Amino acid sequence: MSHTQQHPDDAQQGVDVVRLDHHAVYAKDRSLSAEFIAAVLGLEVGPPFGPFLPVDLGNGVTLDYYELRDAPVQSQHYAFLVPDTQFDTMIARLRALDVTYYADPRHTEPGRINRLFGGRGAYFLDPDGHNMEIMTRPYARPR
Repeated sequence: MSHTQQHPDDAQQGVDVVRLDHHAVYAKDRSLSAEFIAAVLGLEVGPPFGPFLPVDLGNGVTLDYYELRDAPVQSQHYAFLVPDTQFDTMIARLRALDVTYYADPRHTEPGRINRLFGGRGAYFLDPDGHNMEIMTRPYARPR
């Protein structure tokens, strides 16, 4: 969801819980990076919003790609909970893009996936070196 859209539940009243709305993702080339993650996840890049190029994740959260022209991009980690039915397609897209994926966040197991928490997952780098993760089950966190 870009900054110009409003979640239907938020009309007039605001929200009653804390919810992530958007996150700025720094990139050397905002178009290249936004198109890359959109291609892997099967999403679309939205129209520019000021200096941002949004990728709507479909859950009320937008990744707003922002170009850093005069500074290095610091690598970050982004984890995406994806439907199990789409996981194999996403792995196939990574292969088609000639992007190596890994079973672990340190990238020591190339071409493999993990099976954490009864699901499947993989890590890969985007064009700016951000460590991206796709997973079909959320992490089981202690309560």
